[in-house]
Amino acid sequence: MDRVLELIAETPLFNGLAEADLAQVRAIATDRFYGRGETIFLEGAPGDGFYIVAAGKVKIFKVSLEGKEQILHIYGSGHPFGEVPVFSGDNFPANAVTLVKSHLLFFSRTAFVKLITAHPSLCMNMLAVLSMRLREFTLQIESLSLKEVPGRLAAYLLYLAEEQAAAGSTVKLPISKGQLASLLGTIPETLSRILAKLSAQEMIAVNGKRIEIKDGELLEELALTGKALE
Repeated sequence: MDRVLELIAETPLFNGLAEADLAQVRAIATDRFYGRGETIFLEGAPGDGFYIVAAGKVKIFKVSLEGKEQILHIYGSGHPFGEVPVFSGDNFPANAVTLVKSHLLFFSRTAFVKLITAHPSLCMNMLAVLSMRLREFTLQIESLSLKEVPGRLAAYLLYLAEEQAAAGSTVKLPISKGQLASLLGTIPETLSRILAKLSAQEMIAVNGKRIEIKDGELLEELALTGKALE
């Protein structure tokens, strides 16, 4: 099994498919290669298919009327995006741009719907993925509306620790601090001040993109309450 086929097999959307079925999935996937900072699609463009990140990193974001960017998600290898329009037939609800040189797999709506017709089990997998995506959006909306920035940052660091299975509780930021600020709904200056306060209170220690979680209990309390630091 080649690397791309292995990646497809590990994607939740195609979980449980036999190797012969996975080969059919690979057959309808179009390889697309992008340089850093290239647009994949714009908000409002026809949702003619969805993507899986084979390698690289993709930013999903919206832009306000005032030109302020709000990052919704940043996806790395193995993550699908743009799935909703496949079933709704609507336009893409946000913008997608590569953060680094990337290799994407594109699945056209027409080919994928035909595949689902032949493999109904994919419908259940797709429902599970869309449910997970809805949960992510619900948590993000809750965080942005109910928690102040320190609480959002604490929750994100704990999420990274779980995702990276951080050895010694040291996590590595997968994005720049400017992008992290946008993801948390704030500005870089505010993020820098909060990182400094968390360091002063010995919850964390910051070394470039590496952040050591020194007091996980206090960080969890901050993430739960969402309150500002004194």
